[in-house]
Amino acid sequence: MASDLEKRITELEDIEAIKKLKALYCDVCDDDHNPERIWKLFAEDGIWEGGGFGQAQGHAAIRELFAGFKKLISFSQHNVFNPQIVINGNRAHASWYLVGPFTFREKGDARWLACRYEDDYVKINGEWKYQHLRAIIRVNAPYETGWAKK
Repeated sequence: MASDLEKRITELEDIEAIKKLKALYCDVCDDDHNPERIWKLFAEDGIWEGGGFGQAQGHAAIRELFAGFKKLISFSQHNVFNPQIVINGNRAHASWYLVGPFTFREKGDARWLACRYEDDYVKINGEWKYQHLRAIIRVNAPYETGWAKK
């Protein structure tokens, strides 16, 4: 039976692994929303859900959704912070905040996006994966005018 110290160390290692998973997610998004990298971060039946940007479940659907993002978004910088991570065995939940500049291809318009992530995770074969990533959009405002005037 694991000692209290072993349990606490495992929990800290799990929290750090989830932080690394979120950092990798941001890297994939800022790598032109790379559809060939994104699906690997999700459980086989995982869900990506993002306000007005769509929803997809499963590896093929998530890959297809990100291929659409690649066509839609020419630049993004995912700045993610304030993680609150709760581990429950091989499952976990976390909330995060994102603020970042985005440029959209069609009109070349620059926008500020801010959202709160509400993520569920599952540990599969010792590796944390997204079970359900929710991006709850809080601000989607033109760069020039910002969010206060909209």
